Order: sequence, then C-alpha cells, then structure tokens
Amino acid sequence: MTAATLVFLGTVRTGSATRAATGTGGDTTALAVRDGRVLALGDEARALARTADEVVDIGEGLLMAAFGDGHAHPLFGGLESFGPQIKELDSVDAIVTEVGRWAERHPEAQWIVGASYDPALAPDGEFDARWLDAAVPDRPVVLRAHDYHTVWCNTEALRRAGVTEATPEPRLGWIVRRADGSPLGTLREWHACDLVLDQVPGRGEDELVEAISRAGHAYARAGITWVQDAWVEPEMADAYLAAARRGSLPLRVDLAQRADPDRWRGQLGPFAATRARVAADGGELLTARTVKFFSDGVVEGGTAAMLAPYLDAPHSCGMPVWEPSALAEAVRAFDADGFQTHIHAIGDAGVRAALDAIESATVTNPAWDRRPVITHVQVVDPTDLPRFAGLGVIANFEPLWAQPDPLQTELSIPRIGAARAELQYPMGELARDGVRLSFGSDWPVSSHAPLEGIQVAVTRRTFTGEPADGWLPHQRLTVDQALTAATTGVAHQAGADDRLTLVPGAPADLVLLSADPRAADPMEIRHARVLGTWLGGRATHRE
Repeated sequence: MTAATLVFLGTVRTGSATRAATGTGGDTTALAVRDGRVLALGDEARALARTADEVVDIGEGLLMAAFGDGHAHPLFGGLESFGPQIKELDSVDAIVTEVGRWAERHPEAQWIVGASYDPALAPDGEFDARWLDAAVPDRPVVLRAHDYHTVWCNTEALRRAGVTEATPEPRLGWIVRRADGSPLGTLREWHACDLVLDQVPGRGEDELVEAISRAGHAYARAGITWVQDAWVEPEMADAYLAAARRGSLPLRVDLAQRADPDRWRGQLGPFAATRARVAADGGELLTARTVKFFSDGVVEGGTAAMLAPYLDAPHSCGMPVWEPSALAEAVRAFDADGFQTHIHAIGDAGVRAALDAIESATVTNPAWDRRPVITHVQVVDPTDLPRFAGLGVIANFEPLWAQPDPLQTELSIPRIGAARAELQYPMGELARDGVRLSFGSDWPVSSHAPLEGIQVAVTRRTFTGEPADGWLPHQRLTVDQALTAATTGVAHQAGADDRLTLVPGAPADLVLLSADPRAADPMEIRHARVLGTWLGGRATHRE
C-alpha cells in the first residue's frame, strides 16, 4: 500500500452507523491520511505507522470527523473584535465604561460600532440612549444585541439617522419610545435597525478579509472545518472571494444570500450570478448554493411570530418578516433555480410558515435533492412536528440555547408563558421521529465552541447545573446523537456526502479531542480540549 503522510493511533470515531446501537459511532483503532484523504483504518492504518511522515498518539483522547457549524455569521464574529469588547460584560455600567474606554483610545473612529450585548441586562430588553451619552456624547454609538435583531444607540446616532418622535413606525420593526413619543435608544428588527445602521460607514475589503481570517482561525481552534454563513449581503460575498484569492480561508464556507421580502424578485438573477462567480473563482473551499429567509424575529424581543398573542403584549403575535404566501412564493422560485432553502424560524407561527413554504416548493417544483433547512426551531406546535420528517426537513438547532439561562427566565418565558415554553427546542422528539438534526452556533450570537452546545444538548442544564434533572429532559440527546448532529448532520446539510463518515477516500477533515465526550461526565464535556484540527489533511490548528 502507498505510504501514509499522517497516522493517528488510538480511538477513532468514524461516524459509521454500523455500531450506532452501541453508542460507539463505529470506532476503530487507527486512521491513516495521504494526499488530504483517509487512506486506511484500523490494523491496516497501524501497519503504515512505521513509514509515515508523522504519527500522532491519540492517548486518552478521541479522533473524529471535524465539527461543522450549520448556522453562523463568521464575518460578523470577526468584525466584533474590531470594536468595544462588550460581549461578556454583565451590567449596563460595564458596557458603558468599555464603550467610553474604547472611544477614548480611538479618537479617529467616526462611529463607535460594537456587539454583542446581553439584552437581559435591562428590563424588557429596553436600553436608553442617555446611558451611552454619559460615556460618548459627541460621536454616534451603535451596539447590536447578541441576537442581532436589536440595536442600542446613543442620542447622536439617532440624530444622524433623523430618528425623532415624528418618525413613523417602519413596516418591519419597532422604535422603542419613551412616554412622550421620543425614541428611547432601542430599535428592534430590520427596518428600525436599518434607520441607524444604514448611516454607518462601510468597511473596506482589507478589513472584511481580516475579519474572515480571524473568524476562520477561531473556528479552527474549536475543531470546525465547515460553516454555513447564514446571512450574506453582496459586499460580503465579494470579501469572501477576496479571502479565497488571498489564501485567507482556513475552512470551508457556504454562503447563504439573504432574500429580502421587498425585493426578492430582483435578487433572483444576482443571486444566481454570485453562485456562478463563487463556483468559478472561490476555489475548493467556497460555495454559494443557499438562500436564507427570515420567517420571523426572536421571542426575547417579542418579534417571533406566534400562533397566539404574547402574554405581555396581548395585542401582538409578533412580527412575521414575510407574509406566509409571499414566503412560499419566494421559496418556490429560489428552489426552482436549485438553491437550498435555509429559513430562520423561531415562533410556532414562524415554523409553520416555513414548513408550508417548503411543502409548497416540494409539491410544485420537480423533485431534486433539496435538503431544506429550518434553523433555530425554538417553539413548535405539536401538530407540526411530524411534518419535518414527511418533508425531509433538516432541523438545525443551536443547542447551547436549550437551557434555562437569563434570556429564558427573564425575557422569553415571561413573554410566552409556561405552556409554550415547554415546546422549546424539541431535539429529542424530532430525533425519535427520524428527522435529520444538524447543529449550529449562530456565532457571534452565542459561543462557536461545539462542545459547549453538545454538553447542553445532552444535559439540558446550565453550566452551573440547573436544573438538576434537566430542562425539558425528554428532549435530551445521547452524546452520540449530539456528536452526530455536529458532524454527520452538518455534512448532510452541506451536501457533502463524502464527509458523512471517516472511510477510505473521505476528505481528512479531522478533530482531535483531549478526552472522549462519550466517556466523560456529561457536565464536563465542554472541558475537553481541541488538540488539533485538520482540513483536508492539513493542520489548521495544533495545541
């Protein structure tokens, strides 16, 4: 047999279904790599260790297929490192102090732009412009909440955008106002946020490429080799192409171009042109085969589309981004052009509209391997659960969210009530129905580290252990199910059937963990270290 360039000795999880019932994930004892692909497994691979260029002792750890991220925003994540570092701060005062400190260090910045603050730090998630004015009164400040559906800005930003008490409510969005009608400083959803965001100077290509590179290296350190960028505008596609040309992409990325409900018909041609341009110039790491739709907003902001009104706003069932019939028409059109459908759906009405749209495309258009995705899948009416399997929908979960953290206890559950709260993130039920699950992070909305989400999927507990029996414990996954969702499930979503399992001939996209999550205390899974990540047999991270 041809000599191997790299041999791993120890426990290897191949992801094969042949031993799924035992929870082993098709384990073997060695794996050999040559020319970027798996060359051999088991005893055959062990025999190649004598002549290999490098031998890696797995020790007590685990080698497995690299993780994927089925829903994220890498460019946004990279850009966050350019502004005030507010993500982990736990009070309004701490955020304001950091913004003031950053502004003082960067007098050249015309606008101070940052993310991602925790919306649970203020009552009802409503933040006052005057709090930021105390630190920066003379330059506009724009901060995005970590859900990226809400903006907090100072008075100068509102002034530059012309947002006053006389500004009418936009069609898609809310201007949170004081009692006298003046804008408070919190803007919710697309058109309201864009009143200010459209005034922010754009970033140059070099900055965008640097953001992509930073994001890619963060992903490599987390053991990830493929990401679905789930919100791509035209200038972002250009930046990704530039990154590919410069060799600044340390991972595989698929671009999901965002369909706009007000102008989607005019996007059909440009989206197809971008897909063709990326196929021609993006190299082997970059594709653009997906279209992203936002069915609704978010529960914590009161904008997720619900079948019944919110408890704290009996006049409101949220804010659908599309009328259901329009969403179905647009999904049919892009599906007919061979684009994969990727729909953000949070509320039970949003999920139903997404399922209806996919069903419409399935019934109307010719059959093809469409692999439609509904992402987030937060609140699902029980009558809609069987439709996922029937329509072949991939349920993309952000598993880190399936815990009773302050976002749940202080904002979401009070808004939807206990009965609907118990319908959230039905991973276990959909898995039992045979639905394909994939995992994502929605980074930078939440941590991009897969092992953190896997731990929550398995325990349904916070990192401090609450509740002891798990939150909605019937929705827990086994460790092997969670690992599969983060690897094979994402590969299936990506259309990468050659990366479903580690078998001879498969691309050597690998991650080496310091401990086997299947043998760990479930509350310790996230503490396993990523010792190495390989993309097509090439190391992109080594501890």
